[in-house]
Amino acid sequence: MAALRHAARQPVHAYLFLGANGSGVRPAASAFGAALLCPDGGCGECNTCRRALAGSHPDVVVVERTGAALAVDEARRIALLAQRKPFEASRQVLVVTDVHLAIRSAPALLKTLEEPPPGTVFVVLCEVVPPELVTVASRCVEVRFPPVPPAVIAEWLVSRGVDPERARIVADGAGGEVDRARLLAEDDGYVERHELWRSVPDRLNGEGAVAATLASELLAAAESAVSPLREQHAGELGVLAAESESLGERSVPGRRDLIDRHHREERRWRTDEIRAGLGVLARAYRDRLTRAVSSGRPDEREVERCKRATDAITAAALSFERNPNESLMLESLLLRLGTEA
Repeated sequence: MAALRHAARQPVHAYLFLGANGSGVRPAASAFGAALLCPDGGCGECNTCRRALAGSHPDVVVVERTGAALAVDEARRIALLAQRKPFEASRQVLVVTDVHLAIRSAPALLKTLEEPPPGTVFVVLCEVVPPELVTVASRCVEVRFPPVPPAVIAEWLVSRGVDPERARIVADGAGGEVDRARLLAEDDGYVERHELWRSVPDRLNGEGAVAATLASELLAAAESAVSPLREQHAGELGVLAAESESLGERSVPGRRDLIDRHHREERRWRTDEIRAGLGVLARAYRDRLTRAVSSGRPDEREVERCKRATDAITAAALSFERNPNESLMLESLLLRLGTEA
C-alpha cells in the first residue's frame, strides 16, 4: 500500500491493521515492520529488510496470545517490551496480534498506547473492533484490509486448475481469505462439511436432542478440518529436523517455538472453520429469504423468521471467540433457530 510506504518514513506511534486473519494483515504487518526499520523505507533487499521479513530481526517483536484471549499479564508484558531500547535500528516495532480478544486486558493495553515510548511503533492486529476496544482503536491510525470477494477467489482457484463448481463452493466458505481458500481447495472433506452446514435449516425441528446431535456433528467436522493444516505443519517440522541433522546438531533449535506457533495456528484454523460454517448457515437462510421475497405472494412469517435467523447467526459469530463453551453456544443457537422455524 502506498499509504503504508509513506507512513514508514514518518510514522506515528500506533497503527491498527483491521481485517480477518487471512486477509493479508500478518504479511502486511511483517512488511510494514521491515519498512519502518529499513534505511530506505522498505527496499525489501537489504539485510535489515530480509531479517525483518524472515522474523529474525531483534527490533521487530511479535506478541502472540498464549490462551484463548490476550491476557492481562500479556498486556503488562507488552508495556515492558515497549520500554525496551532498540538493539540495532533507530526504533523498534511491536506487533500485537488478536487484539480483538483483549477484552479484559484492554485497560492495560490502552494505558500503554496513551503513554507511548518515543522509540516504539505499535502495529495492532484486529479482526473486528468490539465496543470494549473502541477507545484502544481510537489511539491508532486505522488501516483496513477488506476480505477478498468470493468471485475473485473463485476465479483465482479456477486459474490454478480447480473445478469451477468446487471453486465456487470453496470461495463461498473461505471468508474472503485467499490462504484459507488454497487449503480448502485441497481438502477432500470440505464440500461435505459445506453441505452439512447448508443442511442445518432442514434438519432443525425445535427439539433439544436434535440441536445437540447436530452441534456435535458440526464440531466434529470442524475438528477434522484441521487435518490438512496439521499435515503441512508436520512437513515444516520435518524440514527443521532435517536442517538440524545436516548441521550435526543433537537437538532441534527452535522446535518448541515452532510447535507453539503450530498449535496457535491450528486453534485459529478450527475457530475460523466454525465461523466460516456459521457464514454458510447465514447464507442458507438468506437464500430462503430471497426465495420468499421474490415469490409472487411472499410469506411474511417466513421472511421474518429468516431475518431473525440471520441476525442470531451473525451475533453468534461475532461472540464466538469469546465464548468458552463452543458446544453450548452452538446448541443454544440451533435450538433457537429450530424453535423459530
